[in-house]
Amino acid sequence: MENVYDVIILGAGPAGLAAGLYAGRSRMKALLIEKGQDGGQIAITEEIENYPGQIVDEEESGPSLIARMSKQVEKFGCERVSDTIDSVELEGDVKKLVGKKGEYCAKTVILATGAHSRPIGCKNEAQFVGKGISFCATCDANFFEDLEVYVVGGGDSAVEEAMYLTNYARKVTIIHRRDELRAAKSIQEKAFANDKLDFMWDSVVEEVGGDEGVLAKMWVRNVKTDEVTEIEADEDDGLFGLFGFIGFLPNTALFEGQIDMEKGYIVTDDDMRTNIPGVFAAGDLRKKSLRQVVTAAADGAIAATQAYKYVNE
Repeated sequence: MENVYDVIILGAGPAGLAAGLYAGRSRMKALLIEKGQDGGQIAITEEIENYPGQIVDEEESGPSLIARMSKQVEKFGCERVSDTIDSVELEGDVKKLVGKKGEYCAKTVILATGAHSRPIGCKNEAQFVGKGISFCATCDANFFEDLEVYVVGGGDSAVEEAMYLTNYARKVTIIHRRDELRAAKSIQEKAFANDKLDFMWDSVVEEVGGDEGVLAKMWVRNVKTDEVTEIEADEDDGLFGLFGFIGFLPNTALFEGQIDMEKGYIVTDDDMRTNIPGVFAAGDLRKKSLRQVVTAAADGAIAATQAYKYVNE
């Protein structure tokens, strides 16, 4: 069984990296598989203020935090592979993951594939993703320098990203379906003090449009009055930006039919155990009340510790 790992960790976000760190320190034969860049959603977050132990006097970004996590995983000997997994066989004593580059087997598996941005949900949205519509302020803010930008959402992420966008855009308007923000009070205070931020309350984006393949129009409906407002890009600009920050959807389609789920989220107990012996889940793909970097890292640590116990028993 020399080609069988003690544990395979699928996904290198905060949960997967924490699991890799704990597995490596436990001297498990561990493999971490990630198809893209490390970090998941946090890798595209400009500013982090609530991760315990960060240096208060220095700005912490998602990439800087993830870079340190990745370096720790490397230090403690967890093997790394870059591959896209197409299918999984999770039942039995030996679990098998089949990727585009090869097959990987292990006694235990930790699923840490995270989540992705929820679509805005407006008509014609798919046509304009990457052509005016974005879900990553740090990736695309520079494309909208001195232009008008709209942000859909009212939680912490939406307001923080809107404030980040004011560093580039001429004006940023938050479109929120309620009459007050859901973001933390400390974040709201900063937002309301920002002269470049405006707000459209009780509103949702119904449809988007534009000429020559770029976003230049949208129709916004007031949920209380049903009044629809047409918004057009400034004639000199020719386009505007629309960013969506209204939550996430779990990346769990690969495990459907094998793992117990609720609304797409994997169900676990407090020790990250799923309904399949030897299979654990950690991070944003798991059913839980709070999805933050700190809780994802905790999930990963618990999952790796339980995987170690499972192998040794």
